[in-house]
Amino acid sequence: MRASVIHVARSLGLEVRMTSVERPAQTAGAAAAAIGCHEAQIAKTQVFVADGEPVLCVASGSHPVDLDKLCDVLDSASARPAGPEEVRAATGFPPGSIPPFAHSLAVVLDEALLDHDRIWAAGGDCSTLFAVDPRELADRIGATVAGIGRG
Repeated sequence: MRASVIHVARSLGLEVRMTSVERPAQTAGAAAAAIGCHEAQIAKTQVFVADGEPVLCVASGSHPVDLDKLCDVLDSASARPAGPEEVRAATGFPPGSIPPFAHSLAVVLDEALLDHDRIWAAGGDCSTLFAVDPRELADRIGATVAGIGRG
């Protein structure tokens, strides 16, 4: 999976170097500790189901996604977190390892991530992360950038 993520990144014009961590980093806190960065620099990728359609949110690791804000951005009546099987069906990746690309979902990127020059995202498994400029990422993947964080 890691090789396919690198291939897709390159096809998008993103040069990424994967960093492996000793222990699986399935949470933003674990990823930040493993990499040695602030939790806010972790781009946690989560699938939500909005009006029956899956959408990927790339949110700051320092706060949860606010479902009301997400509904406003998507102009949807309701949204809920996707279950593990829905995540895998929609992205091809298990929860905790979803890269912000290499799938066909629409992406909403949390504007709080733009406060950083570099963020860390999952590289296709729970032990691999890569660093990227959040503005470049948003541009290359055609993400909708919006304030979707609670807090």
